[in-house]
Amino acid sequence: MSPSNGWTNGGNEYIPHIEFAYNRVVHKTTNISPFEVAYGFNPHITLDLLPLHNPHEFMHKEGVTKAKFVKKLHERIKIQIQKQTEKYIKHNNKGKREIVFENRD
Repeated sequence: MSPSNGWTNGGNEYIPHIEFAYNRVVHKTTNISPFEVAYGFNPHITLDLLPLHNPHEFMHKEGVTKAKFVKKLHERIKIQIQKQTEKYIKHNNKGKREIVFENRD
């Protein structure tokens, strides 16, 4: 593409914006965004990543408390992924016959 339409350097200057957009979208499997999986909150705009006036709103003061918070979050995500997987299995196996194999089949 020509430099006049913004794709100088192969569009590398857009990668951080694309990554930010992807990482804050809620995914169907987890029911939360990848960013929220990693950090415990979902930023609404890039300014949300700047130091917060009230850091206790999204983060815990002590590392142990934060670790417990993230562990609980990951447990919730694991349960959500299991539910979603069961839903996919049920949907994809709808109408299929169960095949039972006997010895010497």
